[in-house]
Amino acid sequence: MENVIGIDIGGTSIVGGRIERDAIAEQLSDNTNALEGGKKTLKILIDLIRNLITDKTTAIGIGVPSVIDREKGIVYNVQNIKDWDEVHLKDILEKEFNIPVFIDNDANCFAYGEKIFGKGKEYDHFVGITLGTGVGGGIIQNGHLLMDANCGSGEFGELPYLDSILEKYCGSQFFTKTANISAHEAAIKAKKGNVEAIELYNEYGKHIAALVKIIILIIDPQAVIFGGSISQSFDLFKDSMYESLQDFTYPNSVKRLKIFTSEHNNPGVLGAGALCI
Repeated sequence: MENVIGIDIGGTSIVGGRIERDAIAEQLSDNTNALEGGKKTLKILIDLIRNLITDKTTAIGIGVPSVIDREKGIVYNVQNIKDWDEVHLKDILEKEFNIPVFIDNDANCFAYGEKIFGKGKEYDHFVGITLGTGVGGGIIQNGHLLMDANCGSGEFGELPYLDSILEKYCGSQFFTKTANISAHEAAIKAKKGNVEAIELYNEYGKHIAALVKIIILIIDPQAVIFGGSISQSFDLFKDSMYESLQDFTYPNSVKRLKIFTSEHNNPGVLGAGALCI
């Protein structure tokens, strides 16, 4: 059976899937080894693809957390992977596997995956936000992925915020820098009733509200769909997020906005695979 490969490269892990008939038939993952980066991360990527590919594979789609030259498939300035400042990924992988390779920003792939396979089917205008090591955004307008010049639109995490940027407060670094604990560990403690962990997520929700306000002002979408590892703890921060949205200048915009989380385990993999179609 013909198939395509979808790869979601994150700052912590690389997740890949062989997609057949709009579903993931087999899925594998490995550590990105981002601190070593360079050729080490590239080898991990190639090995993962090699373990998924078959003689019926027609193309490979890849989501990368960075700005990208879509036409040439060059990845630039990956923030969370060492020495990935200019990687000619399309050329490297097409030479390795001799099939077409398509590359886009990872958050774009997440949003595209939600549009094709998830809750985004119902909306023509929405923003997909990944909450994990970093904070990325993909924009769907008029039912299609926004085709910008450098895959840079939607990078809300890089916007100035308080004493730093939004990513430092809306990504995993908020938990490690504020309480020297991972978001996952904090979630486990909060669900067990730990007061400090609950307050940590309440504070986190306020920062997410600031992110949502910016999205409304810039994009004014019908919906915001959260994905990524931290979004799995949405119930721990949604109340403080909504409470902090009450003072927004345009309350009707908040009232009409739908905010929810992805139902797919790896919509970025599906979205990356959809690049091939």
